Amino acid sequence: MDKQHFDQLVKGVKAMKRHIAGKPVRGVRVTELPAPDVRTIREAAKISQSQFARLIGVNLRTLQNWEQRRTQPTGPARALLKIVALNPKAIEALHD
Repeated sequence: MDKQHFDQLVKGVKAMKRHIAGKPVRGVRVTELPAPDVRTIREAAKISQSQFARLIGVNLRTLQNWEQRRTQPTGPARALLKIVALNPKAIEALHD
């Protein structure tokens, strides 16, 4: 590997480190997705907070924090909420 390629590689690694740290990186545009409206999703499924929390596998307090927008769901919970938002009856598949 010649010096030019090595320097480009080092530059890329440094940019990746800045990106992971949440700092702006030239040429990278991060679009924030809006947080799901958890209360509206749960109400469309016609289910209580405690039942909904149990079915999606989170603590009741966590669900309440999401509904009051003190915190936001992430990862698999966010994906599951999107599924339930698109099809409120999907929550029935989670019943024991």
